[in-house]
Amino acid sequence: MSKVIMGCAAVSIDGFIANDSDGIGPLFDWATNGDVEWTWSGEPEEYPMRSTRTSFEFVRSVYPRIGCVVMGRRTFDLTDGWDGVPAAGEHVFVVTHEPPTDWKHAESAPFTFVTDGVESAIKQARAFAGDDRVVDLAAGQIGGQALRLGLVDQVVMNVVPVVFGSGRPFFGAMGAGDVVPFDNPARVVQGDRVTHLLYDVSRPPA
Repeated sequence: MSKVIMGCAAVSIDGFIANDSDGIGPLFDWATNGDVEWTWSGEPEEYPMRSTRTSFEFVRSVYPRIGCVVMGRRTFDLTDGWDGVPAAGEHVFVVTHEPPTDWKHAESAPFTFVTDGVESAIKQARAFAGDDRVVDLAAGQIGGQALRLGLVDQVVMNVVPVVFGSGRPFFGAMGAGDVVPFDNPARVVQGDRVTHLLYDVSRPPA
């Protein structure tokens, strides 16, 4: 069964994946300023990354091959669905209350708009990815919901030494009393102005 990995995004040291205006500031500088070129999925893509070899080797070990992505409507709207071309993997599942009615790529893009919740989106994504690929789950509201529902296998945090003070939380808006304990990270890798953390998440019994 495919593994669900949350959070290939970068995050500030105070826990935000974007500021209040959805700006990312220097969060991805580590993935654009190195001398090793790579892509999230390992397949040729339009927008390759460039990092140090240390960061490249960490990403490649965590994401041997991304089959598809699960994300929320906010990210879709901010990126305009990357003009219908998935930024990673072969398909994107967008969790939304209402699919867009005027997106110009709707008929041709490999995007599925899921209106019955994150659990359904992950179920469809895992079926699409199969046994030998991973599901990349976006951090933020959708990722946080999935984590609290026990649907996440691993959490990856690429922590950048910057403080935003406020913004879009990596784990979404936690409700009063919400606690999701982690053990010590399974891996800690220090890159150039980024610390890569990998946490294994214990799933509750089915």
